Amino acid sequence: MYRNLNAFLILIPFLFLTCISCSRKNQNTDRIPVARAGEKILFYDQIPVIYRSANSREDSIAAINNYINSWARRELMYIKASENIAPATRSDIEKQLQEMRTDLYIYNYQRQLIIEKMDTVVSDTEMENYYAVNQEQFRLNSSIVKALFIKVPVHAPNNNSIRQWYSSADPKDLQQLETYCYQFAEKYDDFGEEWISFDKVAVELPEEVIKPDDFLRRYTFFETRDTSYLYFVAIRDYRLSQAIAPYEYVKEDIKSIILNNRRFDFLKSLENGIYEEAVKANLFKVYN
Repeated sequence: MYRNLNAFLILIPFLFLTCISCSRKNQNTDRIPVARAGEKILFYDQIPVIYRSANSREDSIAAINNYINSWARRELMYIKASENIAPATRSDIEKQLQEMRTDLYIYNYQRQLIIEKMDTVVSDTEMENYYAVNQEQFRLNSSIVKALFIKVPVHAPNNNSIRQWYSSADPKDLQQLETYCYQFAEKYDDFGEEWISFDKVAVELPEEVIKPDDFLRRYTFFETRDTSYLYFVAIRDYRLSQAIAPYEYVKEDIKSIILNNRRFDFLKSLENGIYEEAVKANLFKVYN
């Protein structure tokens, strides 16, 4: 078989062009065959669109021929393997295929029922109750902050005013800071109302923060510089590593946990129900 492969591959462009130009069609279908490997036929509509949508006709033909070439090599390898594989291995493959088929049916049936019948609405009260009872699950692996970060060129005009604005609690000062940063800052991130990992702030600084927890204990407002930029950090709030995470920070995690638990209970109940129905209907029996 393999000694004919090269000749087969060389003929692919000719066969393809012949099929397209003559619109040769299979006797039993309107689909256009473009190649055959053993008894298996590749039809034109089976070629992925990405191979059929090149910018030019020549590029499209080249891409299609490349796909046909790869398809042929794979199919011919499969034919050779299926003809010569050891019987014991063949038996193992058939068992694996049967198990995969069973698993796929079960998975898709479960997924269908979850979509159709499982309640996926998780209330705030349910999440808050879960958090209250299971707080030890939510200890932080690293420090988190609510913070303001500013990176501005050293030669930006009136940059001395930043020191007054970013450390102020006056909304007017903060509005002036925001307006200024939109004009002149290289980076302006306001996470004053949102918990984020402190690492997200620290990575922006020109020098590595070796001990994040000590940094947060020490600084509410931090300023540094390099040859090109000034850096300002205002820490509005923080939680150190190993502290209990705030509810807002883990709210989405809690929702996922509740849904996963609900999904597990739903599928367990489904399995038990099917089992009990089968026993009652005498569809299941254990032989002594």
